[in-house]
Amino acid sequence: MGSLYIAYIWLLLAEYMNRFLIIGLGNIGDEYRHTRHNIGFDVVNAFVLKHGGMFQSARLADIAEVKWKGKQFVCIKPTTFMNLSGKAFKYWMDKEKIGLTETLTVVDDLALPMDKLRLRGSGSDAGHNGLKDIQLTLGTDQYAKLRFGIGNDFTKGRQVNFVLGKWEADEQPLVNEKIAKCTEIIESFATMGLEKTMNFANSLKFTK
Repeated sequence: MGSLYIAYIWLLLAEYMNRFLIIGLGNIGDEYRHTRHNIGFDVVNAFVLKHGGMFQSARLADIAEVKWKGKQFVCIKPTTFMNLSGKAFKYWMDKEKIGLTETLTVVDDLALPMDKLRLRGSGSDAGHNGLKDIQLTLGTDQYAKLRFGIGNDFTKGRQVNFVLGKWEADEQPLVNEKIAKCTEIIESFATMGLEKTMNFANSLKFTK
């Protein structure tokens, strides 16, 4: 009886160790759809679509669950607006009993050029309101972030318009290519781990 109980516990632990929380940051509302600031939503949408999932409305977020190679991914798009993203992050992390090291947050980055992606296991919010709220809510910046470079091709005083603007037609092929690579990075994060995935993601080269 004791050995069966231990085996059962190991099965439960294995199940939880194979579960990941993927958070795409963005703002709700049609006016923000497919804007630079909503690239986190677009990446998570692409990942869920790739694996045959579908989002449903739930508490604080739209949520989809997909499975791939024995891994389970709980994917969320917070419906709290960007500056309250931490509330949805923590709620679903706690509810699904997923450890912080098994979370990956996808976010736009103004400081990165358009042809770059950057994956890190920690790092400051760099002025991003979504990351700022997550860090405040969690009390740490020690969680994995996949930063999607959006560049900074705007004139003085036009930063907000740029960030909340839609991609230019000639940028879209590169955006689509990077989104596709981001889905591979999420897969690698779950199967290969953070360190090896960082080597892969941070060495990617894209042509503008």
